[in-house]
Amino acid sequence: MKLKHLSAALLLCLSAPLAAANPVNVDSTTESLGLNVNYQTAKVDLDTLLGYPVGSKISSPAAIYEAFVELEKAYPQQVEIIHYGETWEGRPLYYVALSSAENTSKLADYRAGMTALANPQNIKESDAKELIAELPSSIWLSYGVHGNEISSPEAALLTAWHLLAADDADTRQWLDNTMVFIDPVQNPDGRARFVSRYYMTAGLEHSSDRISAEHNEPWPSGRSNHYLFDLNRDWLALTQPEVAGQVDALLDTYPLIFVDLHEMGGDQSYYFTPEARPYNPLIAKSQRESLWLIGENNGRWFDEQGYDYFTREIFDAFYPGYGASWPLYHGTLAMTYEMASARGHKFRTKDGDILTYADGVQRHFVASLATIETASRERERLLKNFWNYRKQAIADGRESDERYIYINAAEDKAGAQRLAGLLTQHGVSVQQSNAAFSACGSDFAAGSLVIDSAQPAHYMIRTLLDEQVDMAQDFLDEQERLRANNLPDQIYDVTAWSLPLMFNLEQQRCQRAPRAELQTAGKATVAAGEVTNPDAKVAFLSAWGDMNGARLLTAALREGLSVKQSDLAFTLKSGERYPAGSLIFTRADNDDDLVDRLTQLAQQTGARLNGIDSSWIVDGPNFGSNNVQQVHAPNVALAWDEPFSSLNAGHTRFVIERQLGYPVTAIRAEQLRRADLSHYQVLILPNSYGNLAGAFGEDGATNLKHWVERGGVLITMGTSSAWAVQNDLLASALESAAKDQQVNVHKEAKVEGLLLESTAHLHDYVNGATSDPYWTSGVITKLDVDQEHWLTAGVPESVNSITVGNQIFRPLTITNGRNLLTYAAADEVLASGYLWAENKQQLAHKPYLMWQPRGRGMVISFAQEPTYRAYLDGLNIILSNAIFAGASHARPLR
Repeated sequence: MKLKHLSAALLLCLSAPLAAANPVNVDSTTESLGLNVNYQTAKVDLDTLLGYPVGSKISSPAAIYEAFVELEKAYPQQVEIIHYGETWEGRPLYYVALSSAENTSKLADYRAGMTALANPQNIKESDAKELIAELPSSIWLSYGVHGNEISSPEAALLTAWHLLAADDADTRQWLDNTMVFIDPVQNPDGRARFVSRYYMTAGLEHSSDRISAEHNEPWPSGRSNHYLFDLNRDWLALTQPEVAGQVDALLDTYPLIFVDLHEMGGDQSYYFTPEARPYNPLIAKSQRESLWLIGENNGRWFDEQGYDYFTREIFDAFYPGYGASWPLYHGTLAMTYEMASARGHKFRTKDGDILTYADGVQRHFVASLATIETASRERERLLKNFWNYRKQAIADGRESDERYIYINAAEDKAGAQRLAGLLTQHGVSVQQSNAAFSACGSDFAAGSLVIDSAQPAHYMIRTLLDEQVDMAQDFLDEQERLRANNLPDQIYDVTAWSLPLMFNLEQQRCQRAPRAELQTAGKATVAAGEVTNPDAKVAFLSAWGDMNGARLLTAALREGLSVKQSDLAFTLKSGERYPAGSLIFTRADNDDDLVDRLTQLAQQTGARLNGIDSSWIVDGPNFGSNNVQQVHAPNVALAWDEPFSSLNAGHTRFVIERQLGYPVTAIRAEQLRRADLSHYQVLILPNSYGNLAGAFGEDGATNLKHWVERGGVLITMGTSSAWAVQNDLLASALESAAKDQQVNVHKEAKVEGLLLESTAHLHDYVNGATSDPYWTSGVITKLDVDQEHWLTAGVPESVNSITVGNQIFRPLTITNGRNLLTYAAADEVLASGYLWAENKQQLAHKPYLMWQPRGRGMVISFAQEPTYRAYLDGLNIILSNAIFAGASHARPLR
């Protein structure tokens, strides 16, 4: 690539091995771009910012941050760094506002203007037209969400420097017309992990061999953040600071275009918009047309450079939980760009070409400039479309027969409060009731949510709360045709994500406005609790069944308080009924400052405790019954490292540590072979993507069996539950696909003739007599709950879960254990998403959660991941029961 009169500082290694540090002078770079650019007036050289030529070294997040700090110092009138948080490991999260000096000086005015356009109900049409005539366009460029997708953060720096240092007419016009927001490193923790580990493997020369250590990261890869989340899947639950902070920033700036720049496999080329099918039906026609326009201009730039690219084949626009999807539902254009990754300094492709790190930097740079050009050129059109999108959202809400959405807090006040805060974080206006009321023919408890969908965030509301979002029927027909021909389907990610379903909250919809005393909800996901009757003489009770109680339990255990938990529901003499699992804090078992400590914990956790003056129970167990357990603070271990799924390990640790509030010790799988686990009461094996049998071996299996028999609680998830079956820890079995007809697949060279009676018979034969069930991309399934067990204390009659993959377990027999959560009947099992018909039939009534006692301990096995992406809040009480009630019911030798 050639650039005319580029500063000698801008040195890009295009084809030479980077290990040799033999970069190409960028005086040649703009010529092939067709830009008449002069950088002689640049206030700072690009290589001075980093201390080395761009593209010659994989920069650490700290180096990139310091480079932007220096850019801000050099161009204070054009650059402003805005911090929006910090990572779990303490690294800064920030974005850079960059434009002409005039636009940057009026950044507050820009924000006010975009906020006005984003709220059409509060502004006159004439005033909106004036804003559209005056406001600059805007683009948000997000780089490096996956820490091991390495080229885009330096492309962010190159893009920023170019915009500031170039003195050509095109660049000046872009900045006159456009506010450019750059988030250089969305995932600093993951990138720091990658950079550190990568250079630990480097030798005298960098290797291009894909089997080299440089190209094979150790567990966990740099893709994820500190808690091992794929941040590009956290845009619904907003659990991680990297994503939650960026959402706040986006709602503060309302950019017209959002681009998320990624990397993909090194044997591919470059991908940009338009996206593949299926499209989410809530994406507007004008948005799809504009995405095509952006892609077409990108294609023109890539054609001029001779860069290969593709569109529309993969990376669909259906699932809204990506960074490149979420902004669409607020009216912003959003898209993904993907560059073939060198995953290091250089990579030999399948065709024998050498792909370099600098190639990725350069192509992301070109794509960034191309899109900035479109943002500038289409300023008025983009502003009008944004304004019209938000206006149409309000109109669609007003015309809907389901304008008002009511979410009941009766069964789960903690869940309703978390959802209220989460929706508010998403930019949705939410009201909460101060008292009980009736609407839509139903009764709603105090704290219930009321959402008027006639608001600018109408499509975001639909996206987050609709129980079903359908893919186009012709697309689904094509997937069934592909399956019938033994070809892979084209479904990319989960097909269901409704927050009320995943929170297990009831919602009602109707056109009638509420008659209730309401207040606007804030972003708080936990409301302060309280202690009533603090002068009580005997005990303080907290009803079980939501996360307020779970947080209270863990906080009390960490504080050293004595707490009991009832396996069964009980009724006080006063007539007050407490459900199974309720917590009991007696004065006799605790110190004199019990009330003060419980009051403080109630404020922090949201729990409500009621003081009682008598322990007399008229129905259910008394406090001294064997059905009331003393809860001891268990030591909880979590299997870590290969071959376990880093995502599931991270999700599980996050849910326990940050949502339940209890510490977890990570133990590498290799240590579990022979380690003395007597210090731990609970061990969790997350889902495994590798050979767990090989990692543990017979020694590991024997070690865990003996530990369980001595009183340990082993909790398994997903494929780790299959390992438990294979090693006789769980008396279940994995099922193969149920067949319409029984067939025997031939093994001999010559066999008897076979009459194939139908296409289905052929399909059964081709797939083999014992093939696995067909893979499910991800749906929300309904589970029936056996409520007569302490493991399901506080859990309603049915809950929902995400089901992914093709594992189906046989039920435990009554002589071996209990099937406590089972899939609902075939006609009810699918709560949301698209599930293959044969999987509905085969999943029906099969176990999701199994409990099997073994010696003095037990095995608790989940068929799936109850902590999937940390957005299955409706399953957190079950996980809490498995850990804490499980440890209480085990009988270790003391």
